[in-house]
Amino acid sequence: MKRKKWSIALSTTILSALVIMGISSPRSAVSAENKPSLGAEIKIDNFNFGPDLTIAAGTTVTWTNQDDVPHVVASDTNMFKSKALDTDDRFSYTFTKPGTYVYYCTVHPKMTAKVVVQ
Repeated sequence: MKRKKWSIALSTTILSALVIMGISSPRSAVSAENKPSLGAEIKIDNFNFGPDLTIAAGTTVTWTNQDDVPHVVASDTNMFKSKALDTDDRFSYTFTKPGTYVYYCTVHPKMTAKVVVQ
């Protein structure tokens, strides 16, 4: 009986520590099928945006400038616009409605790409 009480106390202590540290129990873990969207990444490199994306509505897209020069990410319909992104700076935008969204760099207007939201 003592061993069972000790085991329960230890389990409760460990579970409490995990909750305090922000780690959930396996039963509360999200299954792969129900996993929320983590977002999508677009790299700005060599004066190009890449890749063009097709995403679900509600997805957040993050652009990361990997060039040695600043770039500005801007929608051609003024829906979103970043500040000037220096090397390793990021800009994120959440697409909530289906459609095709063309964007470009305001500093280098020939840099264009698109995000298709379904």
